[in-house]
Amino acid sequence: MTDKVRLDIEGPIAVITNDNPDKHNAFDDEMDLRLFGILGELGARPEVRVIVWRAEGKSFSSGRDVAALGGGQVTMTHHQLMTRGHRGIQRIFDLDAPIIVACKGWSIGASFQRALLCDIRIAADGSKFMLPEVTHGVIPDTGGVGRLFQICGHGVASDLVLTGRAMDAAEAFAHGVVSRVVPPDDLDDTAMEMAAKIAAAPAVTIRTARRVIKHLAEPEIRTSMAEELIGQTFVSRSDDLAEMRAARAEDRPPRYTGS
Repeated sequence: MTDKVRLDIEGPIAVITNDNPDKHNAFDDEMDLRLFGILGELGARPEVRVIVWRAEGKSFSSGRDVAALGGGQVTMTHHQLMTRGHRGIQRIFDLDAPIIVACKGWSIGASFQRALLCDIRIAADGSKFMLPEVTHGVIPDTGGVGRLFQICGHGVASDLVLTGRAMDAAEAFAHGVVSRVVPPDDLDDTAMEMAAKIAAAPAVTIRTARRVIKHLAEPEIRTSMAEELIGQTFVSRSDDLAEMRAARAEDRPPRYTGS
């Protein structure tokens, strides 16, 4: 079991910590499985009233550790890996406890999307968010685009997804991606203060309010994730992706055909 994702519980508050700071908390397969295991464990602990998801080091997470992609799971197809990832992260939807994500530095790709699937996001000044998948010839496939669409609307979601550009903390706040922006030194304390306030409220009230909000959004997210699974499987075997990789290897302009 990796110690690069930790779980600490104190009373009604659980804290998940990304702890791979040398790689800006990029996630490998072991970290994924540990995260999914933690979410499953928290779902079986009714005494946990609220969850804070934070990180050590400079960034919340720079996304996938591409150097370790598929390591130890070489017998699994890309489709199977995606299915495992969807099932694992959808455990968020089954929790009674809301999740507050404390974002700092970079939140990139799948890790940004996972943060979007949580209940509340706050950010430190200087934070940046990015979905760079199209620049690598693939699509975002972790469900966060559906939530981004719900929060920001068609135009902003399309801008971020289709260009792969970065969004800073001020813009994220303006669009509602994060609900608060605080000085970096105050980030963890703010998240814990918010958690304590939620934990102090009647449990049934928080659970019911969260369920009402969740039911407004969750069906669309599950539908989006199912479509991403099909679309990414197609894209991963497309002629255009093969051409992108060949062109980069041969240091020439790509010749895309749209197939």
